[in-house]
Amino acid sequence: MAITKGEFNYICELVRERSALVLEPGKEYLVESRLAPLARQEGFSSLQHMVKSLRGDPSCDLHRKVVEAMATNETSFFREIRVFEMFRKTILPELLALRASNRSLNFWCAASSGGQEPYSFAMLLREQLPSLGGWNIKFIASDISRKMLAHARAGGFNQVEINRGLPANLLVKYFVKYGATWEISQDIRCMVEFREINLIHSWPFLPIMDIIFMRNIMIYLDLETKKRILRKVSRLLNPDGYLLLGGSETTVNLDDSFEPVSRDGATYFRLKKKDA
Repeated sequence: MAITKGEFNYICELVRERSALVLEPGKEYLVESRLAPLARQEGFSSLQHMVKSLRGDPSCDLHRKVVEAMATNETSFFREIRVFEMFRKTILPELLALRASNRSLNFWCAASSGGQEPYSFAMLLREQLPSLGGWNIKFIASDISRKMLAHARAGGFNQVEINRGLPANLLVKYFVKYGATWEISQDIRCMVEFREINLIHSWPFLPIMDIIFMRNIMIYLDLETKKRILRKVSRLLNPDGYLLLGGSETTVNLDDSFEPVSRDGATYFRLKKKDA
């Protein structure tokens, strides 16, 4: 049985309230394809029965599972390669020079999904600073999905995930195959601390960041939510730090405290210098 308009509207409101993700009219097929398997997994005879249960108990953990199921977890290693080239050629050398005196760096990847993105940046960081000796580096990666966080922490990837963007030289250097799973080295895994953070709720204490990776998140959010998140980012980012967004995302017309800077075929965002 196809999902009704009322059921679809209920799911849209639930997802928006708990994650700020916007489901436009016409996405009924997406709701059905993602929530029907969850309904079966949770022991319901149909998606309709699961929605009825959700409505009857607003506090149950099933609400979280529905939001997680509707979240888009599209990711890959070295997604949008020009951004990683900009990181390697421009951002990291500049940042290492800026922090040479205190030798301390803080990174936050704010939508880590299955872990491919933070691990990609961690591998590049290791390549540029093989020993990391003498540097205090804190790399936090967060996501709303407990399922994705568990996958990321485990550090195991199937062949399809490996084939999506991971260079052969880094596969040989940083991964070991166990059966059908490629496991990233403990050395790289230990560089990244994974946390559950919902960007539309209160953020936990985080150190002032030198780089914030917030890529391919805001395309799913409404205008006011984007503005609220960018305001919070502006208070968390070092005055000379870097904000990296997705290729189709920008701060323009959302938060005038940032300015875009184009380098190496990609763009990053910096806080505008305050007038003296």
